[in-house]
Amino acid sequence: MFFKQIYEPGLAHASYMVGCQKTGTVMVIDAKRDVDTYLEIARQERLQITHLTETHIHADFLSGTRELAELTGAEMLLSDEGGEEWQYEFPHTGLTDGDVFMVGNIKVQVMHTPGHTPEHISFLVTDTPAIADVPIMMFTGDFVFVGDVGRPDLLEKAAGYKGTMEIGARQLWTSLEKFRDLPDHIQVHPAHGAGSACGKALGAIPSSTVGYEKLVNWALRHTNEEDFVQELLSGQPEPPFYFAQMKRLNKVERGLLPTVPELAPLTLADVDDALANGQFIIDTRSKVSFAGGHIPNTINIQDNKAFSTWAGWVLNYNEPFIVIASPERTNEIMRKLMRIGLDSVRGYLPDVAAWTNAGRDLATVPQINLDELQQRYDHENVVVIDVRGASEYDGGHIPGAWNIHAGYLPQQFAEIPKDKMVVISCQSGDRSSIATSVLLRAGFTNVVNFPLGWAGWRVSDKLQVTSDE
Repeated sequence: MFFKQIYEPGLAHASYMVGCQKTGTVMVIDAKRDVDTYLEIARQERLQITHLTETHIHADFLSGTRELAELTGAEMLLSDEGGEEWQYEFPHTGLTDGDVFMVGNIKVQVMHTPGHTPEHISFLVTDTPAIADVPIMMFTGDFVFVGDVGRPDLLEKAAGYKGTMEIGARQLWTSLEKFRDLPDHIQVHPAHGAGSACGKALGAIPSSTVGYEKLVNWALRHTNEEDFVQELLSGQPEPPFYFAQMKRLNKVERGLLPTVPELAPLTLADVDDALANGQFIIDTRSKVSFAGGHIPNTINIQDNKAFSTWAGWVLNYNEPFIVIASPERTNEIMRKLMRIGLDSVRGYLPDVAAWTNAGRDLATVPQINLDELQQRYDHENVVVIDVRGASEYDGGHIPGAWNIHAGYLPQQFAEIPKDKMVVISCQSGDRSSIATSVLLRAGFTNVVNFPLGWAGWRVSDKLQVTSDE
């Protein structure tokens, strides 16, 4: 039996290759969109990709199943559960509860596990040459994570399907009853790990077992359905706006990218054109470099693990945009963009040198240090906006700070005063740099960034109370 997990830390996304070495065949489960990874693994292992499947219609990334089908001719086996509204709208082999298919000598049994989404399925895998009738692995997708379960509120909060989250929570309770009946030895391989917005308490361990989850997973320790539903639906992180796009694009026919596009180098004239047309320019340099000098009206989204998610929060899917990035990082940045379907990138500018060489001034980000903020934060002409998530804010914040998640700022512009000093704070300066640049681009001239964030405030000698009385 062949098994390999492919983990993409930016989206905390795990996909899998499971196959039969005797027959030289392998399936891919929940593929990411830059599919050359799977092709290379198959080549190295002398395996042929013959089966492609998914646990559900994903919301947080654009699936590469169809790209792999285009390149390999492999069969797409996808859920036909959940009712008419939750069906994939392109040709595939349908799967329903109890179905069984073989990948060489590897037996795959389908289990319908609704809750996160109505069509969600999981896969029980048996290595028949080793032990014919006993499953050894379960691929749970967004059903059961390590230490958590899939949130049922995304369809309502992100995709606009009203009235679905409590129904989903109760479906999940029923699905967990089926999970409890499984043997403790079965390995659990989920589609996400710590850092994913598909749950609120995902563990950092890459896999688990049914028995371990029965012992430690908060959801599986509940004995009362009402208490479970209440806890499940509370404290979930804010779903990025792009999740609605992923739900749609993963369901319908769409354009394919079988290879990773190469970003084109651009000129200052291209930048001028983008600025004149109100297009976004994303500066991927560090927050320190951006604060010290950047092209005016650009947005700082650093080239780090969170890049894909924040690009999805900020960018519009129907508008072209430009990135500022070093040439050696353009391939990885393109991968991060295509993983969430942001394909309309015009190209890249390698740095801000062309701007300064043309005799143009760079803009800077006004900063405020800890001492000054502690002296001024409670003045009536100062407003502190904490751009972290609501649950983070509830866990502790600068006294009197407003809470507006950084991703929701454009919808809240009218509420932000223009006649006071507006201090932007997050945990440690990354999100506040994004938020400050968004506000500067929108024309706010009264905003300053507090780069130390809540982490710096909390450990200071002059520590203030953590919640408003």
